[in-house]
Formats: sequence, C-alpha cells, structure tokens
Amino acid sequence: MTTQAQQVQKQKQVNIRALAAKCCYSVIDQGRSLGDELPRQQDKVNLKDKGLLQEICYGVLRYLPELEHDVRALMQKPLTGKQRVFHFLLLVGVYQIKYMRIPDHAAINETVSATSALKNRHMKALVNGVLRNFIRASETTASKAEVLSDAVRFCHPGWFIKKVQQSYPVEWQSILDANQQKPPMWIRANEQHQSSADYQKLLETAELSIASIEPLSQAIELTRPIDVIKLPGFEQGWASIQDGAAQQAARLLDCQPNDIVLDCCAAPGGKTCHILENTPDIASMTAIDVEASRLVRVEENLKRLGLTANVIAADAADSKSWWQGQLFDRILLDAPCSGTGVIRRHPDIKWLRKASDIDTLVLLQRQILKEIWSLLKPGGTLLYATCSILPQENAEQVKYFIEHHTEAQLLPIDNGESLEKGDIGWQLLPGDKNMDGFYYAKLLKTM
Repeated sequence: MTTQAQQVQKQKQVNIRALAAKCCYSVIDQGRSLGDELPRQQDKVNLKDKGLLQEICYGVLRYLPELEHDVRALMQKPLTGKQRVFHFLLLVGVYQIKYMRIPDHAAINETVSATSALKNRHMKALVNGVLRNFIRASETTASKAEVLSDAVRFCHPGWFIKKVQQSYPVEWQSILDANQQKPPMWIRANEQHQSSADYQKLLETAELSIASIEPLSQAIELTRPIDVIKLPGFEQGWASIQDGAAQQAARLLDCQPNDIVLDCCAAPGGKTCHILENTPDIASMTAIDVEASRLVRVEENLKRLGLTANVIAADAADSKSWWQGQLFDRILLDAPCSGTGVIRRHPDIKWLRKASDIDTLVLLQRQILKEIWSLLKPGGTLLYATCSILPQENAEQVKYFIEHHTEAQLLPIDNGESLEKGDIGWQLLPGDKNMDGFYYAKLLKTM
C-alpha cells in the first residue's frame, strides 16, 4: 500500500465528532486558540470533511452556554478528569441535533461511535442515553417557557454582556446577536492587477454572486463563502480575503508617494499588503510584529501578491531593539486588543478572554502608542486601529493620549456618514454594513 493510500485509509477511520470534541476541549479547558487547534485536527481528515469539522467546532463554541445548559439538565453529575473530553462530545451531539441538517439518528450514531475513537467504549451508553433523552425532552418541553440567565440566552460570558450593556445601552442586544452570526466573506481586489470594478466582472463571469460593495473602500462581499482557490486569479495575487472593516485602514492612512511607512503589529499582513497595493510608490514599508511565527503569514502574503516589505520580528513597545533611527511619515498601529469586534469570526474569543485582560491590554496599548508616536515625523500621520468594540481600548484610549500629548491633533475621518459632534474616531460595531467591529482614530503630529 502506497503512502498516499495509507493516508487515505487512515483518514477514513477518523471520527469527525471525536476530533471536534478534542478541539473544543483544547480551547475551553486548556486555553488554546481555535485558530491554532482546528488546523491541527483538520490535518487528520479528508478535504471534504474539513468544512464539517469546522462547522461543528465553531458551532459548539458559538453556542457553548446554551449547549452546556442543555446537557447539564440531563446529567446527574458533571464529567471530570479523563472523562472531561466526553462532556464536549455531548455538546457536539446536541449542537448537531439543534442546529445542523444532519438527521437525528445519524448525529447520534456518529457521536456515539466517537467514544471508540476517544478510546473509552464504556462511555457509549452514557452518550447514547443523554442524546436520546435530549431529543425526547425537546419534544415534550418545546412549549414550556424557561427563565434563562443572560449568559445562556445570549451565549456570551456575563462580564462581557455587562460591559456591552454599559457601553451601548441601546445597541447591546444587536451587538450580541451579530456576534452569533456566521461571518461573510469579503474580497479585496489587488489594484496592481485590476480595479475592484474589473474584478467584480471576473467574479460575475465565474458565476460567483456578489452581495454588496462597500462604497468607501470598494470591498466586495460575496453572497456566500467559497474556497479561495475558486476566486479568479487568487494564486496569482489578483485578490485577497479581508473583511470590509479592515479594508478601511489603507484608505484612512492615505499614504503618499515617497512616504516612509511603518505597519506596527502587522501580522498576518493584510493591511501591509493593502497599503503596498494602493500606493506602490512609497519609499519603504516596514512591518513589525512581536511574534516571529506570525510573520511567516506576512511573508507568504507578500510573496503571493508580488510585494516587498522589510519584515522584522520586534517588540513595538521597545523601539531601541529594532529601530534604525529613520522617522516615519505614516504609521499604522493595529494595536493588540481584546478582539471583541471579531467574535463572529473567532468565537473562542468569548471564552479565552477574561474581564481582567482588558485593563492589562489598555496599559499595553498605552505603552505601545507612546513609544511608536516617538518614531513619527512632525507633520506625520498615525492611524490607531483595533478590532475591539470596548471604549476603554478605543475612544477613551485616544482621548487619554491626546490629553497627554499636546502635539497630537485628532483628524476627521470620512466614514461615509456624519460622525456625531464630539466623537473620537470611528467605531464600527459588529454587523454594521455586515462588517466586523473595528475602531479607527487618525492623529496628526503637529510638531
């Protein structure tokens, strides 16, 4: 049997539900990132099953409190220790029954079969019994109203719900609802190959349906996500995947010919590449990130798109370790943040992020902003950005900075609408124009 045939045979024996349970266990109980853990598990399955595994993992993490409430009601005591992974297997089973089009009997059979793959057949009766009881209970209690906690109703941690309610007393529920939606797929046309309008024609020729065009950046939203390989010219660098909110950065930074540009906290490089696509006649682009492993993605994106930048693994809070002494005309600071604006894309953020993290992040942002500001030329522009919706990290952060730096002037932002008087920067909320939650503030260094 050839190596390839052995791999195919091995993959046929893999139980998708078992892998999903392991993945969710690693995220929730061991604090690992879904972005790191899911690809590890997907490497074990056939290409056609990668999507199913992703759907189950994302779904369980999206509806975690609700699923745990359902399972808890059917268990005499929680599963702990070596049996803990079977708690997540039960969540996998309930998620399929409630939210997927898989027939109940198939969902139960496959989930029960996963007990063998997880090397504990003694759990077979328990998993089978809980899932069948869940179906029976659902049928008999469908009409009963139950008072649920906000965490279960909205499938977010309680501390986060309170913060959103305090910051957005009118929109808080729509924000939480938006976080529960599956994210759309946004395309960025590479202006070095063709305009957004011309790329839209290529998509139409390829019979790929367009849902909307964001008017300011010309970002393209597809009606439904597809494999990137199906995008015209993707491997040749004609287009990239980037949310419509993130595509505002290059436009707002507004680089000019011969500018010396810094992209700070650049990985995975989407904004770095977008700036270079839009303004190829800048003098230089330096892209830094503190995690060397994440810069691999930056290099890959630059190579695919045929672009060049000086990529450095460096701590933005310690410029002495990497800065060569040349001041920058434009700086993009995509600051480390809570990620609370991109929860629909990364549902694990809800469970990995803690309330205590916010104050720590605010201090780190403040330190980086102060340090990077010193590298900006007088007359230069800094664009502060986060993928957060929390005012502490955004408007309050920028307000504090301006109050302590008299040479920092807040510049107006064109967001296609009228910002209210007194607004500090531009806060996009999750779901605004079907884009991610994002924040931008533009600062001029007057002297």
